[in-house]
Amino acid sequence: MRATFMYGPGDVRVENVPDPKIVEATDAIVRITMACVCGSDLHPYHPMDKTDEGAPMGHEFLGVVEETGSAVTGLKRGDFVVSPFAFADNTCPIRRDGFHTACPHGGWYGAGGVGGAQADGTLVKLPAEVDKSLLPSLLALSDAYLTGYHAAHMGRVEAGKTVTVIGDGAVGLSAVLASRRMGAEKIILMGRHTSRTDLGKQWGATDVVAERGEEGIAKVMDLTGGEGSHVVLEAVGLMPAYEQAYGVVRPGGVISRVGVPQYEEAPVGFGSLFGKNASLTGGPAPVRAYLEPAIADVLAGRIDPGRVFDAEVSLAQVADAYKALDDRTNLKVVVRP
Repeated sequence: MRATFMYGPGDVRVENVPDPKIVEATDAIVRITMACVCGSDLHPYHPMDKTDEGAPMGHEFLGVVEETGSAVTGLKRGDFVVSPFAFADNTCPIRRDGFHTACPHGGWYGAGGVGGAQADGTLVKLPAEVDKSLLPSLLALSDAYLTGYHAAHMGRVEAGKTVTVIGDGAVGLSAVLASRRMGAEKIILMGRHTSRTDLGKQWGATDVVAERGEEGIAKVMDLTGGEGSHVVLEAVGLMPAYEQAYGVVRPGGVISRVGVPQYEEAPVGFGSLFGKNASLTGGPAPVRAYLEPAIADVLAGRIDPGRVFDAEVSLAQVADAYKALDDRTNLKVVVRP
């Protein structure tokens, strides 16, 4: 089979690798029919040290089950499935708390992770016959949309709240869509790529702030009558975004971070969180916890998160997709075999 590897800064290659085999009785082998490049895949794109082995990439996909281990009972060959970006057994106490990404029997796909899965607990079966126009939206459920949803959920977005979303990538725009569905009264989107913020406005953003830093903070404070935002959803993961978040959060408000942090320390003292009695939450989205109702929403036409995809490439062209996302030519790219 073919797989994507990153060997160093900007060095993305597609290579032939041995076909997968069932290792554990709980495993499944899935033939990928649709995948995509995630914003987090770009984090090592520039700073990664060169390596001779290469790091496996990718963690969002739809596919068809080709083989299952002897302990798998809920899936069979030929089933069409969607997978969250992390695998879990879906039975442990951590799962019952709703945090599948912290499952002690789970792990991560792609770079730094492994390729196996707790198939019954991870993969979710889709209807055999799905309108092809809905496939991008179903793919978006594997990470982007439900990560944005997780940000809003952890931030306790509800009717009457003012929400500020920092970041106009696929996750940030998804957080706008989720916040609208949760009833937010005012949604301020901080982003400066017009093609993206235009989609954000279609999905419910009431205001767009293109300014950054202190100027951006001042603009949000002006839009909120000097009070700040009840909820801030940070979908970038860089320190300037976090600084904007605590700059605009309302006293007693909540900052929910889902952008993978590219820093080790974040201020929580008097000048950031403590002085405002502000709360900090968020983390890796337990996509598996949200999949079934989200699938129903897509199939019923209540949400259309697949609109974040604005390009499509073959697997052989995946390096071009990484470059397009890196230079902001595209928002999110579908990858087909």
